[in-house]
Amino acid sequence: MGEHIFFHIDVNSAFLSWTALTLLQEGSGMDLRLIPSIVGGDMASRHGVVLAKSLPAKAYGITTGEPVVNALRKCPMLVTVPPDHAMYHRRSQELMLLLSGICPDIEQVSIDECYMDYTPIAKKYSSPQEAARQIKDKVRDTLGFTVNVGISDRKVLAKMASDFRKPDLVHTLFVREIPEKLWPLPVSSLFLCGQSSVETLRKLGILTIGDLAHARRDILEAHLKSHGLTLWQYANGIDDSDLTPKPVKAKGVGNSTTLPQDALTREDALPVLLSLAESVAGRLRASGELAGMVSTEIKYASFHSVSHQMQLPLSTASSQALYQAACKLFDELWNGQPIRLLGVRASKLVPETEPVQLSLFDYGAPDAAPAHGLFQTAPDRDRQQRLDKALDGLRSKYGKDIIKRGSLMDSPSTPSS
Repeated sequence: MGEHIFFHIDVNSAFLSWTALTLLQEGSGMDLRLIPSIVGGDMASRHGVVLAKSLPAKAYGITTGEPVVNALRKCPMLVTVPPDHAMYHRRSQELMLLLSGICPDIEQVSIDECYMDYTPIAKKYSSPQEAARQIKDKVRDTLGFTVNVGISDRKVLAKMASDFRKPDLVHTLFVREIPEKLWPLPVSSLFLCGQSSVETLRKLGILTIGDLAHARRDILEAHLKSHGLTLWQYANGIDDSDLTPKPVKAKGVGNSTTLPQDALTREDALPVLLSLAESVAGRLRASGELAGMVSTEIKYASFHSVSHQMQLPLSTASSQALYQAACKLFDELWNGQPIRLLGVRASKLVPETEPVQLSLFDYGAPDAAPAHGLFQTAPDRDRQQRLDKALDGLRSKYGKDIIKRGSLMDSPSTPSS
């Protein structure tokens, strides 16, 4: 691939979506996304501005940034919810950690949006569009909210593509598509073209982005200074900026999967846990890290989520050890209800080069090993590590599906790494 391909990933009405999701998880029967609602101010004081709005609220002409009192005049039955910035920060972290697990080359530009460089992961997908669809679907199915993904060979065009029709959609805006997709739009749709610039351009007879793209640069600079030249460049798709990744510090490595059919029995769940544990362990080994803690998550068909974690007796990147811990946690957590999603996460990460504190069991007392096999003798552990690394090598060379455990052959769901 000659040029970089950029994704711009943007949460659809982030504050409102995250608030709606939290209320639903707390047992509310009302989805704010489906009714006229806003985040901002409160009903009692009628103060503040609209921070986010639902699509039904937008249909009443309510706009982000307008006073709440104005929004209530437009729609008296409007539901108003105050913001929760601490929760938004947590949701943002969850999103960035999930995305960095897909591709580490991410530049976060606000709490609810980031750029991703598609080029490093291109070989895994049939096309950028297919990759973007899988990413947005994974966000929706794993985290419960939706994103738009814009695709382009220029960052600024990817940003504008993600603002096309919403929600939960993928759009392209490559340089070759500018005349068809960008130029017919009003100049107000151009990135960084605010209301003051729109008014100045209107007085110059420049109404569409196409008008701006063909305008004389000296005239634009005379009226809008250097900003006029920037707008002209963006209208023509001129943007030489590259991704400046700010690595998301992973406090752990995790993977989860939404099941195609609810798991009804322990036998349904265990192959999924095994596949998840192998995925997480493989990522640990690839990054040269060991985990000292494992957690298992269950999301029921009712969308209620539970999770539990346990300290490991010895930091490890062993697929078998993570699987055994995940099973133990599953048995402690599961209440017998149908399962929609399963997740396994490893945390308390340390470099694999860090000295290992030997335990009593390393001296090989076979009758001392407790249930679930969480303790291994040193020879057993060494053999397992050699086996895991040999399997990693085969998967790296021939593809991740070249070797699959027998217990996974008939599994209805195996998560993607």
